[in-house]
Amino acid sequence: MMTNVMEYKGYKASMEFDVEDKIIVGRVLDIDDIIAFHGDSVGQFEKNFHKSIDSYVKDCEKLNQRPDKPVSGRLMLRVEPKVHAAAIKKAARSGVSLNKWAESLLKEATSQA
Repeated sequence: MMTNVMEYKGYKASMEFDVEDKIIVGRVLDIDDIIAFHGDSVGQFEKNFHKSIDSYVKDCEKLNQRPDKPVSGRLMLRVEPKVHAAAIKKAARSGVSLNKWAESLLKEATSQA
């Protein structure tokens, strides 16, 4: 199976060709909600992907819920200069970059370790 990714309105979907059923199967990536769809051609797949995202966003609005959005993995923090300096030193003593050090703390704090 060959996998590619398509993007629409900030959402990304996997594209896998199902040889047995001769369709392209898609699933929205990097969100907790499950959104799956398929198409007989790339054009139909793309159209169904767009419809799925638009319907998802509308359904969330009707339910007064915020749609789940994928995140980039980039996080901007503003901290006191003393905290920043101490974090840089602590990361250096640990032998890792400040990003890796902060990531490990965030993983631990969110039980993602």
